[in-house]
Amino acid sequence: MAISSTLSEFLDQQKVAFALIPHPHTSNSMDTARQAHVPGKRLAKAVVVKEDGNYSMVIVPSVEQVDLVLLREQIGHGVKLATESELGELFPDCAIGAVPPVGAAWGLDTYLDECFLEDDEEVFFEAGDHEDLVRVTGDQFQKLLGNVKSGRYGHTI
Repeated sequence: MAISSTLSEFLDQQKVAFALIPHPHTSNSMDTARQAHVPGKRLAKAVVVKEDGNYSMVIVPSVEQVDLVLLREQIGHGVKLATESELGELFPDCAIGAVPPVGAAWGLDTYLDECFLEDDEEVFFEAGDHEDLVRVTGDQFQKLLGNVKSGRYGHTI
């Protein structure tokens, strides 16, 4: 599959320089970090949530999982994880479980874990399949995200 067409077009529109990093097929973000030899805390993972029929994206490092209790306190008590079927409809050019953490490319409100604001280190994220990562600078990653809400949204696995 390689890079999602929606993501590729968005990267071009935003004039963001990036590199694709191939890796063996993986089934979860922590394994992806190991297989691609990238720091897990720099691998951004997208978690799609739903409240009252509206979808949003929460971005946390691969070494963390979204804290739904904390998220419900901050966003709304009706927040729940999107289903695989919903993900397939929202991201038709991405494999399930490999959604790129760039909500703006799909018009989604985005919540960014504040750890990605701490420095200008490189950020890695799924390209839309289970075999390629995108590598960008921290500044470029923040440019891709546009107007986000930042806070603490995850906890270590």
